[in-house]
Amino acid sequence: MSALLTSLLILSFFSTITSLSSKYYEKTCPNVESLVRKSVRDATTNDKKVPAALLRMHFHDCFIRGCDASVLLDSKGKNTAEKDGPPNVSLHAFFVIDNAKKAVESACPGIVSCADILALAARDAVVLSGGPSWVVPKGRKDGRTSKASETIQLPAPTFNISQLQQSFALRGLSLEDLVALSGGHTLGFSHCSSFKNRIHNFNATTDVDPSINPSFAASLKSTCQANNNEKNAGAPMDPSSTSFDNIYYKLIFQQKTLFSSDQALLDSPKTKRLATKLATSEDAFRKAFVKSMIKMSSITGGQEVRKKCNVVN
Repeated sequence: MSALLTSLLILSFFSTITSLSSKYYEKTCPNVESLVRKSVRDATTNDKKVPAALLRMHFHDCFIRGCDASVLLDSKGKNTAEKDGPPNVSLHAFFVIDNAKKAVESACPGIVSCADILALAARDAVVLSGGPSWVVPKGRKDGRTSKASETIQLPAPTFNISQLQQSFALRGLSLEDLVALSGGHTLGFSHCSSFKNRIHNFNATTDVDPSINPSFAASLKSTCQANNNEKNAGAPMDPSSTSFDNIYYKLIFQQKTLFSSDQALLDSPKTKRLATKLATSEDAFRKAFVKSMIKMSSITGGQEVRKKCNVVN
Protein backbone atom coordinates (compact mmCIF):
# COMPACT_ATOMS: atom_id res chain seq x y z
CA MET A 1 0.00 0.00 0.00
CA SER A 2 2.81 2.41 0.84
CA ALA A 3 4.35 1.91 -2.62
CA LEU A 4 0.99 2.63 -4.24
CA LEU A 5 0.50 5.78 -2.18
CA THR A 6 4.01 6.92 -3.06
CA SER A 7 3.29 6.39 -6.76
CA LEU A 8 0.03 8.33 -6.56
CA LEU A 9 1.75 11.12 -4.65
CA ILE A 10 4.49 11.42 -7.26
CA LEU A 11 1.99 11.46 -10.10
CA SER A 12 -0.01 14.19 -8.34
CA PHE A 13 3.07 16.44 -8.36
CA PHE A 14 3.09 16.28 -12.15
CA SER A 15 -0.64 16.81 -12.64
CA THR A 16 -0.36 20.49 -13.50
CA ILE A 17 -0.38 20.89 -17.27
CA THR A 18 1.32 24.01 -18.54
CA SER A 19 1.23 24.94 -22.20
CA LEU A 20 4.84 25.30 -23.29
CA SER A 21 5.92 27.07 -26.44
CA SER A 22 9.20 27.83 -28.16
CA LYS A 23 7.89 31.37 -28.72
CA TYR A 24 6.67 31.94 -25.15
CA TYR A 25 8.97 34.94 -24.54
CA GLU A 26 9.12 36.15 -28.13
CA LYS A 27 7.50 39.49 -27.26
CA THR A 28 8.01 39.75 -23.51
CA CYS A 29 11.71 38.83 -23.27
CA PRO A 30 13.18 38.24 -26.74
CA ASN A 31 16.82 38.14 -25.54
CA VAL A 32 16.35 35.56 -22.79
CA GLU A 33 18.20 32.76 -24.60
CA SER A 34 21.28 34.84 -25.39
CA LEU A 35 21.44 36.12 -21.80
CA VAL A 36 21.32 32.61 -20.35
CA ARG A 37 23.82 31.33 -22.93
CA LYS A 38 26.31 34.05 -21.97
CA SER A 39 26.11 33.13 -18.29
CA VAL A 40 26.71 29.45 -19.08
CA ARG A 41 29.54 30.22 -21.49
CA ASP A 42 31.29 32.59 -19.08
CA ALA A 43 31.13 30.05 -16.26
CA THR A 44 32.31 27.20 -18.48
CA THR A 45 35.32 29.23 -19.61
CA ASN A 46 36.46 29.27 -15.98
CA ASP A 47 35.37 25.75 -15.02
CA LYS A 48 34.94 22.88 -17.49
CA LYS A 49 32.88 20.97 -14.90
CA VAL A 50 30.00 23.46 -15.12
CA PRO A 51 28.14 21.86 -18.07
CA ALA A 52 27.91 18.47 -16.36
CA ALA A 53 26.71 20.17 -13.17
CA LEU A 54 23.94 22.07 -14.97
CA LEU A 55 22.72 19.02 -16.87
CA ARG A 56 22.58 16.97 -13.67
CA MET A 57 20.85 19.82 -11.81
CA HIS A 58 18.09 19.99 -14.43
CA PHE A 59 17.56 16.22 -14.31
CA HIS A 60 17.38 16.21 -10.51
CA ASP A 61 14.91 19.09 -10.63
CA CYS A 62 12.54 17.49 -13.12
CA PHE A 63 12.40 14.12 -11.34
CA ILE A 64 10.98 15.44 -8.06
CA ARG A 65 8.02 17.78 -8.67
CA GLY A 66 8.44 18.35 -12.37
CA CYS A 67 10.72 20.98 -13.88
CA ASP A 68 9.78 23.72 -11.42
CA ALA A 69 13.20 24.88 -10.16
CA SER A 70 12.45 23.48 -6.69
CA VAL A 71 16.03 22.19 -6.62
CA LEU A 72 17.23 25.81 -6.55
CA LEU A 73 15.40 26.78 -3.35
CA ASP A 74 17.39 27.22 -0.14
CA SER A 75 16.53 25.47 3.09
CA LYS A 76 14.66 27.75 5.45
CA GLY A 77 13.72 27.41 9.10
CA LYS A 78 12.70 23.85 9.87
CA ASN A 79 12.39 22.92 6.19
CA THR A 80 15.37 21.22 4.57
CA ALA A 81 15.21 21.83 0.81
CA GLU A 82 15.97 19.44 -2.06
CA LYS A 83 19.46 20.84 -2.64
CA ASP A 84 20.42 19.67 0.86
CA GLY A 85 19.00 16.16 0.42
CA PRO A 86 21.56 13.28 0.32
CA PRO A 87 21.52 12.78 -3.49
CA ASN A 88 21.90 16.52 -4.10
CA VAL A 89 24.63 17.63 -1.71
CA SER A 90 27.20 17.29 -4.50
CA LEU A 91 25.21 19.50 -6.88
CA HIS A 92 27.05 22.70 -7.71
CA ALA A 93 27.14 25.65 -10.13
CA PHE A 94 23.99 27.22 -8.71
CA PHE A 95 25.74 30.55 -9.20
CA VAL A 96 25.40 30.14 -12.98
CA ILE A 97 21.61 30.13 -12.72
CA ASP A 98 21.72 33.04 -10.24
CA ASN A 99 23.85 35.08 -12.64
CA ALA A 100 21.57 34.28 -15.56
CA LYS A 101 18.50 35.22 -13.51
CA LYS A 102 20.04 38.59 -12.57
CA ALA A 103 20.77 39.35 -16.22
CA VAL A 104 17.29 38.30 -17.32
CA GLU A 105 15.59 40.24 -14.51
CA SER A 106 17.50 43.35 -15.53
CA ALA A 107 16.24 43.01 -19.10
CA CYS A 108 12.69 41.72 -18.42
CA PRO A 109 11.74 41.87 -14.73
CA GLY A 110 9.21 39.36 -13.45
CA ILE A 111 8.77 37.57 -16.77
CA VAL A 112 11.06 34.52 -17.02
CA SER A 113 10.85 31.63 -14.57
CA CYS A 114 13.90 30.07 -12.96
CA ALA A 115 12.65 26.72 -14.28
CA ASP A 116 12.91 27.98 -17.85
CA ILE A 117 16.36 29.43 -17.18
CA LEU A 118 17.53 26.05 -15.85
CA ALA A 119 16.09 24.22 -18.88
CA LEU A 120 17.85 26.63 -21.24
CA ALA A 121 21.10 26.38 -19.28
CA ALA A 122 21.02 22.57 -19.50
CA ARG A 123 20.64 22.77 -23.27
CA ASP A 124 23.47 25.30 -23.53
CA ALA A 125 25.65 23.08 -21.33
CA VAL A 126 25.24 20.21 -23.79
CA VAL A 127 26.00 22.45 -26.77
CA LEU A 128 29.12 23.90 -25.14
CA SER A 129 30.32 20.32 -24.55
CA GLY A 130 30.09 19.55 -28.27
CA GLY A 131 26.61 18.07 -28.12
CA PRO A 132 23.47 18.81 -30.13
CA SER A 133 21.26 21.84 -29.81
CA TRP A 134 17.48 21.87 -29.67
CA VAL A 135 14.57 24.28 -29.39
CA VAL A 136 13.58 24.48 -25.72
CA PRO A 137 9.82 24.81 -25.13
CA LYS A 138 9.27 27.56 -22.56
CA GLY A 139 6.55 28.71 -20.18
CA ARG A 140 7.33 26.68 -17.05
CA LYS A 141 6.42 28.07 -13.66
CA ASP A 142 8.48 27.90 -10.47
CA GLY A 143 7.38 25.76 -7.55
CA ARG A 144 6.94 26.91 -3.97
CA THR A 145 7.75 23.61 -2.27
CA SER A 146 11.13 21.93 -1.88
CA LYS A 147 11.72 19.05 0.52
CA ALA A 148 14.92 17.09 1.02
CA SER A 149 12.85 14.07 2.04
CA GLU A 150 11.48 13.83 -1.50
CA THR A 151 14.91 13.39 -3.08
CA ILE A 152 14.66 9.70 -2.21
CA GLN A 153 12.52 9.54 -5.36
CA LEU A 154 15.54 10.16 -7.59
CA PRO A 155 16.79 7.06 -9.42
CA ALA A 156 19.82 5.82 -7.47
CA PRO A 157 23.13 4.70 -8.99
CA THR A 158 22.50 1.31 -7.36
CA PHE A 159 19.14 0.74 -9.11
CA ASN A 160 18.52 -2.39 -11.15
CA ILE A 161 16.66 -2.28 -14.47
CA SER A 162 13.22 -2.86 -12.90
CA GLN A 163 13.69 -0.01 -10.45
CA LEU A 164 14.91 2.28 -13.21
CA GLN A 165 11.96 1.42 -15.43
CA GLN A 166 9.47 2.10 -12.64
CA SER A 167 11.11 5.42 -11.74
CA PHE A 168 11.00 6.66 -15.32
CA ALA A 169 7.50 5.31 -15.99
CA LEU A 170 6.10 7.24 -13.02
CA ARG A 171 7.16 10.39 -14.86
CA GLY A 172 5.71 9.31 -18.18
CA LEU A 173 9.13 8.39 -19.56
CA SER A 174 9.70 5.24 -21.63
CA LEU A 175 12.52 2.72 -21.85
CA GLU A 176 13.77 4.68 -24.87
CA ASP A 177 13.93 7.78 -22.67
CA LEU A 178 15.68 5.84 -19.92
CA VAL A 179 18.45 4.68 -22.24
CA ALA A 180 18.84 8.02 -24.01
CA LEU A 181 18.88 10.13 -20.84
CA SER A 182 21.35 7.76 -19.19
CA GLY A 183 23.72 9.01 -21.88
CA GLY A 184 23.98 12.23 -19.89
CA HIS A 185 26.58 10.27 -17.93
CA THR A 186 28.94 11.03 -20.79
CA LEU A 187 29.62 14.25 -18.85
CA GLY A 188 30.89 14.68 -15.36
CA PHE A 189 32.54 13.11 -12.34
CA SER A 190 31.29 10.75 -9.65
CA HIS A 191 32.32 10.50 -6.03
CA CYS A 192 33.33 7.10 -4.69
CA SER A 193 30.19 6.83 -2.57
CA SER A 194 28.10 6.35 -5.71
CA PHE A 195 29.93 3.25 -6.92
CA LYS A 196 31.76 1.85 -3.88
CA ASN A 197 29.08 -0.84 -3.65
CA ARG A 198 30.51 -2.42 -6.81
CA ILE A 199 34.16 -2.64 -5.74
CA HIS A 200 34.03 -3.35 -1.99
CA ASN A 201 31.95 -6.03 -0.22
CA PHE A 202 29.63 -6.43 -3.20
CA ASN A 203 27.85 -9.38 -1.58
CA ALA A 204 28.40 -12.27 0.83
CA THR A 205 30.46 -14.27 -1.66
CA THR A 206 32.39 -11.73 -3.73
CA ASP A 207 34.12 -8.44 -3.05
CA VAL A 208 33.72 -7.02 -6.56
CA ASP A 209 30.66 -6.88 -8.79
CA PRO A 210 31.19 -9.62 -11.41
CA SER A 211 29.66 -7.36 -14.06
CA ILE A 212 32.57 -4.92 -13.87
CA ASN A 213 35.79 -5.32 -15.84
CA PRO A 214 38.47 -6.64 -13.40
CA SER A 215 41.21 -4.22 -14.46
CA PHE A 216 38.76 -1.31 -14.34
CA ALA A 217 37.64 -2.40 -10.88
CA ALA A 218 41.26 -2.53 -9.75
CA SER A 219 41.86 1.05 -10.91
CA LEU A 220 38.75 2.21 -9.09
CA LYS A 221 39.83 0.39 -5.94
CA SER A 222 43.12 2.26 -5.96
CA THR A 223 41.19 5.53 -6.05
CA CYS A 224 38.40 4.54 -3.69
CA GLN A 225 39.93 2.47 -0.93
CA ALA A 226 37.52 0.77 1.47
CA ASN A 227 38.68 2.75 4.52
CA ASN A 228 39.20 6.04 2.68
CA ASN A 229 36.64 8.69 3.64
CA GLU A 230 38.05 11.39 1.39
CA LYS A 231 34.93 13.28 0.26
CA ASN A 232 36.39 14.52 -3.03
CA ALA A 233 37.76 11.16 -4.22
CA GLY A 234 36.13 9.70 -7.30
CA ALA A 235 36.41 9.11 -11.02
CA PRO A 236 35.28 10.71 -14.30
CA MET A 237 32.10 9.24 -15.79
CA ASP A 238 34.07 8.38 -18.91
CA PRO A 239 37.57 9.23 -20.24
CA SER A 240 36.16 12.16 -22.23
CA SER A 241 34.04 13.48 -19.36
CA THR A 242 33.90 17.09 -20.61
CA SER A 243 32.89 16.11 -24.16
CA PHE A 244 29.39 15.07 -25.18
CA ASP A 245 29.78 11.82 -27.13
CA ASN A 246 28.53 8.22 -27.17
CA ILE A 247 31.59 6.68 -25.48
CA TYR A 248 29.43 6.03 -22.41
CA TYR A 249 27.47 3.38 -24.32
CA LYS A 250 30.62 1.73 -25.61
CA LEU A 251 31.88 1.50 -22.02
CA ILE A 252 28.73 -0.36 -20.97
CA PHE A 253 29.64 -3.20 -23.32
CA GLN A 254 33.24 -3.11 -22.08
CA GLN A 255 31.92 -3.35 -18.49
CA LYS A 256 33.70 -0.10 -17.62
CA THR A 257 30.89 2.13 -16.37
CA LEU A 258 30.79 3.41 -12.80
CA PHE A 259 27.22 2.79 -11.66
CA SER A 260 25.21 -0.38 -11.22
CA SER A 261 22.40 1.52 -12.96
CA ASP A 262 24.62 2.03 -16.02
CA GLN A 263 25.49 -1.64 -16.36
CA ALA A 264 21.83 -2.52 -15.73
CA LEU A 265 20.96 -1.28 -19.22
CA LEU A 266 22.20 -4.65 -20.49
CA ASP A 267 19.85 -6.61 -18.22
CA SER A 268 16.74 -6.12 -20.36
CA PRO A 269 16.59 -7.25 -24.00
CA LYS A 270 14.98 -3.97 -25.08
CA THR A 271 17.34 -1.61 -23.23
CA LYS A 272 20.33 -3.69 -24.39
CA ARG A 273 19.12 -3.37 -27.98
CA LEU A 274 18.68 0.39 -27.59
CA ALA A 275 22.08 0.80 -25.94
CA THR A 276 23.66 -1.17 -28.79
CA LYS A 277 22.14 1.22 -31.31
CA LEU A 278 23.40 4.30 -29.46
CA ALA A 279 26.87 2.77 -28.96
CA THR A 280 27.08 2.10 -32.69
CA SER A 281 25.87 5.49 -33.91
CA GLU A 282 26.68 8.83 -32.30
CA ASP A 283 24.13 10.47 -34.59
CA ALA A 284 21.43 8.12 -33.27
CA PHE A 285 22.43 9.01 -29.70
CA ARG A 286 22.27 12.75 -30.34
CA LYS A 287 18.81 12.48 -31.89
CA ALA A 288 17.49 10.21 -29.14
CA PHE A 289 18.93 12.42 -26.40
CA VAL A 290 17.33 15.57 -27.82
CA LYS A 291 13.94 13.88 -28.12
CA SER A 292 14.03 12.59 -24.55
CA MET A 293 15.38 15.84 -23.08
CA ILE A 294 12.50 17.79 -24.59
CA LYS A 295 10.07 15.20 -23.23
CA MET A 296 11.56 15.20 -19.73
CA SER A 297 11.90 18.97 -19.53
CA SER A 298 8.23 19.36 -20.46
CA ILE A 299 7.12 17.77 -17.16
CA THR A 300 5.74 20.81 -15.35
CA GLY A 301 4.30 21.61 -11.95
CA GLY A 302 5.13 25.13 -10.72
CA GLN A 303 2.91 28.05 -9.72
CA GLU A 304 4.83 31.34 -9.95
CA VAL A 305 7.72 33.25 -11.50
CA ARG A 306 10.26 33.81 -8.74
CA LYS A 307 12.08 37.10 -8.41
CA LYS A 308 15.10 35.22 -7.02
CA CYS A 309 15.76 31.57 -7.79
CA ASN A 310 16.73 30.53 -4.27
CA VAL A 311 13.63 31.86 -2.47
CA VAL A 312 9.90 31.88 -3.11
CA ASN A 313 8.17 35.21 -3.68
